[in-house]
Amino acid sequence: MKKTRTTYLVLCAIFAALSSLLGQIAIPIGPVPVAMTHVSVFLAAGLLGAKYGTVSQIVYVLMGAVGIPVFSGFTGGVGTIAGPLGGFIAGYIGCAFVTGIIIDRFGSSLKVLFIAMYVGWAVTYACGIPWFMYVTGMELYAALPVCLLPFLPGDLLKTILSAALVRRLRPVLR
Repeated sequence: MKKTRTTYLVLCAIFAALSSLLGQIAIPIGPVPVAMTHVSVFLAAGLLGAKYGTVSQIVYVLMGAVGIPVFSGFTGGVGTIAGPLGGFIAGYIGCAFVTGIIIDRFGSSLKVLFIAMYVGWAVTYACGIPWFMYVTGMELYAALPVCLLPFLPGDLLKTILSAALVRRLRPVLR
């Protein structure tokens, strides 16, 4: 199948919608919920590449910014982005970009996928934790048990799932 720019833009819309859907699969464990959104971020990066994977997440964040309830817990609006979770939400864009760049550059072996996705996680946390600290006034020692430590086991499972899906779907969509 020849991929035109229109095809990629439609795929961006589909992955933005997938982020919206997977964001609703969440476990509220505190101020930062465990959500499945990163699975769609990693799929977008791995299947669409850095450019269009990033576009899909920009569309997702913009949909939420204008008030469409696409974020976890069916929330949306500028207030959500300006709130404690805003850095994590913005981090999806950077996550898709760096994950996509690594996969575009080095391929889609399992080793590369795991490295790319963990660099993506680092970008998300690098955006999310400082913003959370700024908004809540928490110090780093107090924010890490709330924003990072409880998520690491789930992050591993989401990475395994995402890598398996990218490996399976990439030959079909590339």
